[in-house]
This record gives sequence, C-alpha cells and structure tokens, in this order.
Amino acid sequence: MTPLYRQLAALYEQAIAAGSLTPGMRMPSVRELCQRHQVSLTTALQVLRHLESQGRVEARERVGYFVRGLGGVVLPGAREPEVHEPLASDLHVFAGINERISVFLDKARRAGPLPLDLGSAMPAPSLFDAKALNRLAQGLLREQPDILVYGPSAPTTHPEFQQAMARHALTFGVCMAPADIGATHGNSEAVNLALDAVAEPGDVIAVESPTFFGILQAIEVRGLRALEIPCSPHTGISLEALELAARNEPRLRGVVVVPHLQMPQGSVMPDAHKERLVALCVEHGLALIEDDIYREFVESPHVLRPAKAWDRQGDAGQVIYCASLSKSFAPGLRQGWMSAGRWQARVQMLKFARTRNMQTWSQLLAARSVDSSAYERHMRRMRAQLRVQREQSARAVARYFPAGTRLSLPPGGLSLWLELPVGISSTRLYDQALLSGIRIAPGPMFTNTGRYEHFLRLSCGMPFTTQVEEGYRTLGALMADQLAAQQPFPSRKAA
Repeated sequence: MTPLYRQLAALYEQAIAAGSLTPGMRMPSVRELCQRHQVSLTTALQVLRHLESQGRVEARERVGYFVRGLGGVVLPGAREPEVHEPLASDLHVFAGINERISVFLDKARRAGPLPLDLGSAMPAPSLFDAKALNRLAQGLLREQPDILVYGPSAPTTHPEFQQAMARHALTFGVCMAPADIGATHGNSEAVNLALDAVAEPGDVIAVESPTFFGILQAIEVRGLRALEIPCSPHTGISLEALELAARNEPRLRGVVVVPHLQMPQGSVMPDAHKERLVALCVEHGLALIEDDIYREFVESPHVLRPAKAWDRQGDAGQVIYCASLSKSFAPGLRQGWMSAGRWQARVQMLKFARTRNMQTWSQLLAARSVDSSAYERHMRRMRAQLRVQREQSARAVARYFPAGTRLSLPPGGLSLWLELPVGISSTRLYDQALLSGIRIAPGPMFTNTGRYEHFLRLSCGMPFTTQVEEGYRTLGALMADQLAAQQPFPSRKAA
C-alpha cells in the first residue's frame, strides 16, 4: 500500500502539473497541511520533503516551501530501487575498484588539460570570498607571526578549533565535548581513520549503492569487503536491506552513509530514517560512519540534524561523525574534523601514528571563520548561487539530452545524478566526451556491482556559461549518436 505521505504528495504533484499551483507560489506550511488533511506533523513534513526531493518545490530558509519553476520543463523523477536486499557481489574476490578508477583518471590525464570539467563535484573558485579569507589569514599572521615556523610538540587538535567546532555542532542539534573532536586532513582522512578503527582485513563494511567511489577505494585498499545496500533517491539507504545484511553477514562491522545530499543521488535522509538507522546499528553492534560533508549545502527551512543527534550512548556511542570545511570554506586548506564515539581513543592513536602533529594554521583559520557571522552569510550566498546553477543545468539536460532521461533536482549540492535511456553507455560516453574536451563521471565509477552503466553524474559547481551549455549540447549529440547506432536500417522495398 502506498504510504499516506506519498498519496498526498501525488495530489500536490498533480496540482503543480495542472497549473493550479504555479512556479513561485508558496506551498501550505506544515501546520496548514496537518489541519487541511488531518495528518500528523511528521506526515506533513514528509509530504513537503518528498516534493522537494522530486524537484517540485524548493525550501527557502526561514520562509517555507515554494513551487519550483524550470521554465516549463519538467523531467521524469528518479526511480526507487527495484530490490530491497543487499546487492549481489562476490565478497571473496578482489573487486578492483581502484584499478577501474585509475583507468578512468588515466584516460583523462592522457587527454591533457580539458576545457570543460563536468566530472568534479567542487564549487568554482568564484563562489568563495577569497578576499575575506585573505584578510582573516593576514590578521592571524599579525597576531601570531611565528605560526608558520613553529611546530607544536603536543599530538593534539588545537583547543580553539575543538571549541569552535563544538559550538558549530550545537547549531545543528548535536552536543559534542570539545575533547572528543579531532582535526583531520579533509573528510577523506576522517572516513579512513574510522574504517581503520572499526574493522580488520577481511571484515565487511556496508555502503550505499550507488556511492562515492572514494569510499569504495578506501575499503578496498584496507583489505575490507564492501557490501552494497540499495539506496532510495528520496530517503537514503534501505533499512530493510541493511537489516538483512546485519542478520546474515557475520563479519559485518559497520556502515558508511551520507545522510545529507547522498553522493551521487542527492537524497536527504528524513529524521525518522536516521533515528531507525542509529537504533539498528546499536542493536547489531555496528559502527555507523556518518559522512556529513554536504549538510551545509542543503536548502532547508529547518535545522538538519545528523544521525549523530540520535546517538545517545555518550562515550560508548555507535556513530563516528565525519565532516569537512573543504567544500564550503577553503578547499586549499583541506580542513576536516571528526568525533568518534566509542572509538575515540583508537582514532586518536591512529591519527598520531600517521601524521604526528596537526597543522595549527589551518585549524585556527577554520575556527575563526566558522565562529563568525560571515560564515553563514557566505553559505547562504553559495547555496543560492548553486541553486541557480543546478536549475540551469537541469534545463540544459531537458533541452539537449534524449527523451527518457530522468533526474530529480536535489534540494542543494553540487551535482545532478541522471538515469539515461536504456542503450546508452556512460562508459562509452566518457571516452567520447574526452575527445570533445569534456570530462564527466560515468555511473560505473559509483559501484562495485557492475550496475549503473546508463547513469551519469554531472557537476553543477561552476557558473553556467555558454561554454557549459555547449558542453551539454555536445553530450546530448553524442548520446543521440549512440542511440542511432543501435537502430536497424529501414529495409528497402522491392522495386
């Protein structure tokens, strides 16, 4: 039976399609939906979030939800996964994700400098306030002129950084002790440390499917085995499939999730889903490695709490929280951070064994930036500009890509995940696009199961220029050529 929130969401989707609700019109609030349809606050919120995940409405901070417009162009939304159990893959053989990723990257390297990169999920440099960052850095140098030539001997994260990130965590509903916060070299090191802390070679780690290829690489190089769990483009990882895995895989040690703007699908996990996920991990003794690098890119009228907010175990907590300022604050600093719950002492030991002392310079810059009101103003500007770029990119997809292409506009973020018509190979498209000076991210990069050959991730991090639009036109033409090559020639009538 279709859930009640999906039934109500379908009603509003019909109203939008029929023109009863027009672009820019304010949607009923959560409380208005409760009164109008006699439903709970949770159901009303699910309705709006589902419409948002489908690209039908957009959330505006402190204002509410509004009907989203795409210039009259509406693409089919992303589909739910067809299976609700762990995806089949041989856990006892070398999967070779590093080799396959290396092949993709080597092809791009041999192609030389590319005029157009639609494959990297990074904001363009123009989206950062370099002048403000330079002023902050100069002020820090004046205050501590020896900071770049002084190497601290203590193997600890700087207290000012710990305190600043603890205050920052409070803004999204999580209370962390400053002493439990550790600085890392970007988000990748945080996830890598978490994997090392919870698993040994031969153990199994559950991941979302599709997932960021860097997570698959990190699992493989450690001699661990990745078990892919189907992921909904609307609610995130399938808890039913994860429950099956927890009961049937004796060496399952943890699960890695991206709850906000899941990479590459762009889903935002509902609070009820996060709460159930934490409870499931507690019940089965699994480490929940929460990669929350994209939370601040979500456009939402309410505070988005990470799964860590439901981790009530204190020092014995099951959630290892990983985050970074690399995409939001200053990519060049690669400043990440984490709080590892019951594995905190082990993570600190592993961190010291690898890198010894932390970099004070980047920690202090990050701490003082996040503590200032300018940080949130910067993020609001960035979210607004990225929304424009995503919508422009979606229009280009609708205009130039073949009929049958599907996507859902995520409520934030740096990329679009597309399902292409059956018959189009994104691997072949990758090779063809390189010859035209365009880099993309084909679907098979995001799995170890051989799936997603007709899926594609495209970056929306750069301003939508005429060059970018021409790139979309070129990709559409290449896909049209692939489809045309599959069509049989019409038979000639006998004279």
